[in-house]
This record gives sequence, C-alpha cells and structure tokens, in this order.
Amino acid sequence: MPPEKTTERIPIRDLVRYYLRLGLLGFGGPVALVGQMERELVGEKKWLTKEEMREGIAVCQSLPGPLAIQVGIWISYIRGGFWGAWAGGWAFILPNFVIVASLAALYVHFEGLPAVAAIFYGVSPAVIALILHSCYRLTKLGMNDWLEWALAAAAFAITVALQAEVALVFIGCGVVGLLYYGSLFRGSKEGSTTSSLLIGLPLVAGGAAPPPLGALLGKLLAFFLKAGSLTFGSGLVIVPFLEKGLVQQTGWLSEREFLVAVAMGMISPGPVVITATFVGYLVAARFTGSLLDGLWGSVTATIGIFLPSFLLILIVAPILVRYRTNPNVQGFIKGAYAAAIGTILGACVLLGKIAIGDWLTALVALGSLVVLFRWKISNPLLVAATAIIGLVAFPLLKPEWVFVK
Repeated sequence: MPPEKTTERIPIRDLVRYYLRLGLLGFGGPVALVGQMERELVGEKKWLTKEEMREGIAVCQSLPGPLAIQVGIWISYIRGGFWGAWAGGWAFILPNFVIVASLAALYVHFEGLPAVAAIFYGVSPAVIALILHSCYRLTKLGMNDWLEWALAAAAFAITVALQAEVALVFIGCGVVGLLYYGSLFRGSKEGSTTSSLLIGLPLVAGGAAPPPLGALLGKLLAFFLKAGSLTFGSGLVIVPFLEKGLVQQTGWLSEREFLVAVAMGMISPGPVVITATFVGYLVAARFTGSLLDGLWGSVTATIGIFLPSFLLILIVAPILVRYRTNPNVQGFIKGAYAAAIGTILGACVLLGKIAIGDWLTALVALGSLVVLFRWKISNPLLVAATAIIGLVAFPLLKPEWVFVK
C-alpha cells in the first residue's frame, strides 16, 4: 500500500503559534505531549499524515534526547523546513523555560517552596494516567500485526528489567522490522521520493560573562550537552544520569534539591527535561548569590539539554524524507516504532514507582484514567484538579514516601 500523500508546507508563524500554545498548556510528559500532537495535528488540523507521525516517533525514539521536543522539531522541519524547525522547536521550549526559570527564582529567593511536594503528590499519578492514555492512542496509530506486538512486548520486558531505555533495543527491533517488512524477503522495489533538502548547522553566540561565572557556565553547558547527546530515554528515564552527575560527582545539588528540580519538570507544562532549566538557575544563583546570574545558568543549561536534539533531527530528517518510501526504511521504522511503544509502557511502570505510593495516589491515577477515556477533558484541567487534590490531601495525610528514593 503506497504511503499517504503529504500535505503542503505550513507557514512558520502558524508553527510558532501552535508550539507556543502547546508549550504553555501541554501537560503529562513526553508521551502525553506526543499523543496531543497526534490528536491535533493529524486528526484535527490535518497538517501531517499518520504515516509521517509514526515515522517521526520511531526515528525520535531511536535517538538520544527528549522525545516530545524531537517530535516537535521533526514536524516543524517537514512542514516548515530548516528555519521552521528552529522556530517551532524553540517556541515549544520557550513558555516552559519562562515558567520554570521564574519558579527557580522564587525557590532561591524564598529558600524553598513547601507547596512543591504537595503538588507533586497530586499531579504525578495523573501524569501516569496521561502517559497510558496517550500510549493507547499511539498503539492505534501504528501497531498492526503480531510482530510489532511481539517486539513491543520484548522492549517492555527489557526496559522494566534493566530499569532504563536502551538504544540497542530500538536498533535491534528496527533491524528485525527491516528483515521482515523490507524488500530483502519480499522483493518489492518501490521508488523513493527525492526531494532535495538542505542541512545546516547553527552558529551559537554566547554572551560574555565574568570569569568565575563564565567557567561555571562552561561546565554547565558541557554537562547538559552530554546529557542531551548521550542519554537515551524520555522524561524521567534521564533522571539517573542527571542525579549521578549533579549530586554524586559535582555536588552542585543536594539529593532533596535534585528531587525538587525533577518535580518542577513534572508539574510544569512541556517536556520533563526542562528540569535542566531549574538546575541551571539554582547552581548559578547559589554560586554567585545573584538572581540575575541564575538566569544565565538557566539559559545555558536549557541550550545544552536541547541543542543536540535540533542537530540530530536536522541531520536525520533530510535523509529519512529522501528515502521514506524505501521498503527497508519503512520496515526499520515499523520495528523501531514497536520498540517505542514497549519502552514507553516500561517507563510508565518505572515512573509509577515514584508517583504511586498509597491509596490516594492509586485512586487519583485510576480516576484520571477513567476520566480521560470516558470524557474529553483537557490535560491542563486534569493537572489543575489533581494539583488541588495534592494541596489539600498532602498536609492531612503527610505521606513520608514522597521525595524519598
């Protein structure tokens, strides 16, 4: 069956407008955000096809870095070109950056925000429900036969057993898909689209900073560039890498401060790895005692964690667009997509151990799941409702397991 016909280019201003709204109102972590993009851009706006969405998810899951941002950059690239990718991607990040940097400034100024634990307590089980609901939509988008389900089951088991997402799982499943669905065994020789697309690398200019702060910002940039370039996994699966570097190796944060930073990433809209913004602000502000210098730290950490995603997508996307109708490429994508579904469910199990620890959080997770399947409630409304539950219940129940590893 030939791939669906792609739609025309989207004006960059429309991409920016959409991703600013998604970055401001999109809750629930990477899978929920990808599910929202699928629902709105494939189902409602018709900006791209199911096939293009499935390709984007499979490719982005096979690359290191945050899933939701990469899918957003991918969509912006195939609909807005090179500059559309930069504009749409940073528009997606900007609202979340402003919110988290502001919360970090308040946290430093008031020496802590007691409400963080309470909000985390109520919202985190709803996040699990959002992930499961979005994963259900993604299975309907691209899971079609027994092999895809078998690959997803294998990826799920490996993720839960190793308690991490492993790059080789995506590659291995992609190779199985290539062998089974590709032309090697079937002998089909479909043509490939050969649209010529340019690849570019950005010039990133850094502002001058005082020498001591400049050295710290350089270390922050190097650390988060490494995290964004070498860490496979979506959402909180990146947490062990960050914890080892920020708490154990550098000593920049205490264990509790680190968990507060993770909570900020979870309870704010947009991608969970915006945790980097909070961390960068805390480290720089504590180093110099200046709230303004904290802003430099947050900017540096944010660029570091997200820049590799832009470069990877802009390098991979033109190649995939050129050969997207090749049966071997399609086979690899189907296998990698199945692995993505399995690892998402596996990550959900791992995150559930953090988010669900008593009867109330279990009830919030179950109730949120029922509400999402039964009614078309918006993600921000669900997050707001569960945040209120957390604010009310936390001081009454005093759950000691919250923020305890």
